[in-house]
Amino acid sequence: MTPRIAVVGAGPGGLTCARVLQMNHVDVTVLEQEQAPDSRAQGGSLDLHADSGQVALKAAGLYDQFMALARPEGQESRLVDPVTAELVRHEMPDGDFKPEIDRGQLRTLLLDSLAEGTVQWGRAVRAVGPTGEILFADNTKNRYDLVIGADGAWSRVRAAGQTV
Repeated sequence: MTPRIAVVGAGPGGLTCARVLQMNHVDVTVLEQEQAPDSRAQGGSLDLHADSGQVALKAAGLYDQFMALARPEGQESRLVDPVTAELVRHEMPDGDFKPEIDRGQLRTLLLDSLAEGTVQWGRAVRAVGPTGEILFADNTKNRYDLVIGADGAWSRVRAAGQTV
């Protein structure tokens, strides 16, 4: 029997996780509380570091597409005296190349890489039980063999173990 896997949260982490699972022929469902991919603006830009975000995008097979969209902005910094405009400090990148990408572009890249129907929109999670049962905001329930939390700072998944 194929295990039922749910990723809670359609942000960069959850979508990247789903992509890597699908690349490895694992069925996955992403549960997202937003009603649609364009329900809200996705915010500013992200710096993707070579030892974390870029590694994840390489594992997801999306590194080249990311680099085509990314900007190598802000890789050096200068500090000048506010009165004299004299250069006080000039720092060049330390080898950690961390290009920026707009959050919306990254989300679109990740969404487009997933099999159709992977993301279930409008599925706000209220709680996750210790056996993988998810209680949704509309009071429906569903059980998964594995629940992966990618739902941010106020994670419902992190609080798993509460009674559903």
